[in-house]
Amino acid sequence: MTASLRAEPLRIGIVGAGIMGRGNAVALSREPGVSITACVSRTRASADRLADEIAGRGAPRPRVHDQPHDLFTDDAVDAVVITTPDHQHADLVVAAAEAGRHVLVEKPFATSVADADRALAAVRSAGVIGMCLFNHRWVPAYAQAYDELGTMGDAAVAYARKNDTITVSTEMINWAAHTTSAWFLSSHDIDLVSWLIRDRVVRVYTTGRWGVLRGRGIDTPDAIQIHAEYERGTVATFESAWISPASFPTPVDSYIGIVAEGGVIQLDRQAENLVVARPDGLTYPRTLLQRVVHGVPAGAYRDAIVHWIECCRTGAEPLVTLESSRDVTAVLAAAHESLRTRQPVDVPPPAEPSR
Repeated sequence: MTASLRAEPLRIGIVGAGIMGRGNAVALSREPGVSITACVSRTRASADRLADEIAGRGAPRPRVHDQPHDLFTDDAVDAVVITTPDHQHADLVVAAAEAGRHVLVEKPFATSVADADRALAAVRSAGVIGMCLFNHRWVPAYAQAYDELGTMGDAAVAYARKNDTITVSTEMINWAAHTTSAWFLSSHDIDLVSWLIRDRVVRVYTTGRWGVLRGRGIDTPDAIQIHAEYERGTVATFESAWISPASFPTPVDSYIGIVAEGGVIQLDRQAENLVVARPDGLTYPRTLLQRVVHGVPAGAYRDAIVHWIECCRTGAEPLVTLESSRDVTAVLAAAHESLRTRQPVDVPPPAEPSR
């Protein structure tokens, strides 16, 4: 069956009980007309911990399932949030859509073009709402930059970096060897820059560096740079690394700069308007993506999820279309082929809209 469009409540199942699963649970915990009714994870114990945490926030304790299929076919679930490791996304999106459930999936949408295409086809065929959680589009400065760039003509050059501390690749996630800094970090920036300049990447050339993480038994590049050419001639560099020292004042160093024919945009998220100095060092606490204001979840992460919820209720197409998210996957797949071959690689053409 296809999940019906309800005024309220929208009953949500969460797949994955890691950092992002908990982040989604926090963002949803105070939303009116939303109920987390089920959860599932790789182990029963981790799913139980998430269910207990949700109950600890004053909500009914969601039922815990042993397998994603059981959650997708649960009559108490209208929509699902998929927060598993990257390489598992496509199969779960397909299964959820085929069960008639609306889908919100963490970025990246998928890790191959073939997987992205079949996941996109499954969502469109089922007639459910699907969105990839590229939540940075809801950061106020990025949203304003989109409007400003609309008055500046074509972009000439763009540069974006997201560099994480080594704690992310060695401690925060235990599956770094199954991904790269580009899949994990540059996916956000490729989505953002392509959206900001209203264009698509057609060709990439990629270089990378291995060393530190291999030395720790994690076989993934320390850093990757993607040189991208856009359809209308913009050239862009997407930089990602995840070996910065743990002493760096933020977990991520994030910056975007765009030079257009009629102006320049710079977006530096280093301080996010708050600096905290203590005897043991200086930090810049994160305030834009995930925060709690007077006990209420807030920030771009929560705003993106609320947008998806509203689309589930109304049937509207999300701001982040699955077609655009599929194109991010196509860019990254081409970039990793370029990294392997040391040659420029053309990006597959965009998927044809099916509705």
